[in-house]
Amino acid sequence: MCGIAGYINTDRTRPAAIEVVRSMTAALTHRGPDDEGFFVQGGVALGMRRLAIIDLETGRQPISNEDGTIWVVFNGEVYNYLSLREDLISRGHQFRTRSDTEVLVHLYEERGDDFVTAINAMAALALWDSRRQRLVLARDRLGKKPLHYALTSEAFVFGSEIKSLLRHPAVAAEIDHGSLARYLVHEYVPCPRTIYRGILKLRPGHLGVFEGGRFSERPYWDVPAQQRPERGGGAGETAARVEEQIRQTLLEAVRCRLMSDVPLGVFLSGGIDSTSIVACMSRAAPGSVRSFSVSFKEPSFDESAHLRRVAQYFGTQPAERLLDPGALLDVLPGLVSTIDEPLGDASILPTYLLSRFTREKVKVALSGEGGDELLAGYPTYQAHRLARVYERIPAALRAAVIEPVVRRLPVSRSNISLDFKARRFISGAGHPPEIRNQIWLGSFSGPEALSILSRELREPLATIDLFDEARRHMERAPAPDVLGKLLYVDLKMYLQDCILVKVDRASMACSLEVRAPILDYRFVELVAGLPSSWKLRGMTTKHVFKRAMEPWLPAGIAGRSKKGFGVPVAEWLRGPLRGMMLDLLAPARLKRQGILEPAAVTGLVQDHLEGRRDNRKPIWTLLMMQLWMENWGRVRTREAVTA
Repeated sequence: MCGIAGYINTDRTRPAAIEVVRSMTAALTHRGPDDEGFFVQGGVALGMRRLAIIDLETGRQPISNEDGTIWVVFNGEVYNYLSLREDLISRGHQFRTRSDTEVLVHLYEERGDDFVTAINAMAALALWDSRRQRLVLARDRLGKKPLHYALTSEAFVFGSEIKSLLRHPAVAAEIDHGSLARYLVHEYVPCPRTIYRGILKLRPGHLGVFEGGRFSERPYWDVPAQQRPERGGGAGETAARVEEQIRQTLLEAVRCRLMSDVPLGVFLSGGIDSTSIVACMSRAAPGSVRSFSVSFKEPSFDESAHLRRVAQYFGTQPAERLLDPGALLDVLPGLVSTIDEPLGDASILPTYLLSRFTREKVKVALSGEGGDELLAGYPTYQAHRLARVYERIPAALRAAVIEPVVRRLPVSRSNISLDFKARRFISGAGHPPEIRNQIWLGSFSGPEALSILSRELREPLATIDLFDEARRHMERAPAPDVLGKLLYVDLKMYLQDCILVKVDRASMACSLEVRAPILDYRFVELVAGLPSSWKLRGMTTKHVFKRAMEPWLPAGIAGRSKKGFGVPVAEWLRGPLRGMMLDLLAPARLKRQGILEPAAVTGLVQDHLEGRRDNRKPIWTLLMMQLWMENWGRVRTREAVTA
């Protein structure tokens, strides 16, 4: 696990400067505190910071092939590297290390650009082929590891995090206002855009090549289409066979992720996903599972009773920590500067503190990301079915009777309360499914996002389709039904651009590697091939997964309703966060910035403080934007290293 960075001068006669690439990697020290390494040749510079997990003694990077014509820097893990290594040795390749990284250069020699299809990995890599004078970038199939790039008139620049690119003198920290508006809608900036003009994300499952002064990008993997027919999804031989495949595929995904030369543990919440990971770990490595959990005082957010039962059932070595608002809020400003872009998912706070707590004991942790997007685990999927019924009610009756009743529901600040769900539901009803889905998950609808922006920004942004990525994914989704298409959209957007970004940035800020077995591409392909009705049966979410895993889990876990990894933001905004909120969203500050409309923001704040509306999501989204804006101001004034 590492942080990588580098650049190629567009004028190849101009030599690269090690001082620049060293500054770029210094910005990534948290991703790799154990070591650093550089390759500088002509106009090319590669750099890395290493978090040593595999081959602690000889696995230093950059790593080359036998004659030094191919060099690679790599962030991640290749889980099938031992079998690949054996095959490459049989073909005559010579290895100097025992690391998974060295497999990459020899695979490239054998297979060219198709080398990425052979690896089962979480990965972001940059490979320099001096013979062909080309730089190859690649990112893993699901986007577990990040990779950013910028093509300027002076250089092609890349790095694990945006902050490393901004250390290069050719890359400017200029806000992309279209991305800012998209952030307000989604609570994250959808790939391939970033919050900065001219800086892009390499898409997951894509390979990029910089050659001859040009950069091109192509996909090498995508989620497959449905393979199995609807019939057989209930009971009987077919369902039993599929359930066994699910168990065994997940078990193998967990088993290969136990590969480590350093201590390893697991995040445990007590939900079905993390409990299933613990169940598989207990089978693959009995008696050695170390589980890490956090709990809350607020009952509607706390899952400690369930996670303790799971830990006792499997006999893990449990470690648990109670989180209080003070600890969470103390880390907020620094955490925002770590993630480089505004991110409106408040669960990054407990994710960070869980990572920091876990890092005290181990260097690697397994986690349960991906289950909800693959197996229809979110309440929004149930809501889409209700929406089809709701939209058959005459619009006049909805407007005159139902919607006024919903608006008059008493405001509750509990986790996913009835009034919160009901108001979110009617806000999305009437829109196309992919737009409705984004409205339910995000903070602002398209018109609301524009209305919250200043008048100077509103007009030039009025013609932008803020949902363009959702529409694009919906159109190309390889699924025959609406639910299958929505699962594809969420996998390509919410999971990859929000959930995985949150986990990567929070954990790497603590120098902790997190592995996600449910996102093993073999498990993804298996589940993606199942009909949607096997995932959402009636109103039962994760139907086939619950049936498959129930024999391995404590009684009652498979049937638990989803709680989510949230924090009591609604209450905090009226208590410990009130001062920060009023300061960062003060009308005078907003007027000076010229980004947000002061009157509109003040209305949101006052409605929340006076209990008229639960505006936790839009206010938190604006707070994260404001904290990011303060950090952006510091970035702009930071003096860049010059070549």
